[in-house]
Amino acid sequence: MKHSIAAALIAFGSQVLAGGAPSPEGAEVYFINIEDGASVQSPFVVQFGLSGMGVAPAGTEAENTGHHHIFINRPPLGEGAEDADLLENGVPTDDNHRHFGGGQTEVSLDLPPGTHTLQLVLGDEFHVPHTPPVVSEVISITVN
Repeated sequence: MKHSIAAALIAFGSQVLAGGAPSPEGAEVYFINIEDGASVQSPFVVQFGLSGMGVAPAGTEAENTGHHHIFINRPPLGEGAEDADLLENGVPTDDNHRHFGGGQTEVSLDLPPGTHTLQLVLGDEFHVPHTPPVVSEVISITVN
């Protein structure tokens, strides 16, 4: 999966360079309490993990910090049709892109029954993914 993200980012070329604040090498965002293939009952709690960087509310300009976004039922970052704009102008706010600009590190999600995909994306003070982007693996869950 990391290879497909890297390939997609290379394909964006200069658009990635126009992206958000720099991220340090080795920074990672990940799901703490839920894994790929999990079956859950709605609502369910999702905890966000981060290593190599710190969490700060949106609007906070501080080196090596950001805030969480969760992408729901959309292509992985780097594979979506709107991602070039997203990497330059920031994460939109809609049902597929949830913002945690207050510095939250977990959320209770209420999703309808069925299979759903989730991906965590760290954003800078302007909701723009870092350069290079700090993203989790995409996981699939089933809501019963």
